[in-house]
Amino acid sequence: MVEDRWLSVDEIALYLGVKRDTLYKWIDRKQMPAHKVGRLWKFRKEEVDQWVRNDGGAQGQGGNG
Repeated sequence: MVEDRWLSVDEIALYLGVKRDTLYKWIDRKQMPAHKVGRLWKFRKEEVDQWVRNDGGAQGQGGNG
């Protein structure tokens, strides 16, 4: 099993416990670490973890997720 792989929008939404729409807002408004591969957004778990630790998603938690 490959531990260091790119995660999809659905996978990272499940991991964070938020909706897909919330992720797209965070990418646009809060500079959430995401990488566009073709038409798809992909994520590195380590980058997202660091972003959350640095309070990246703090303002978006108030019922919008």
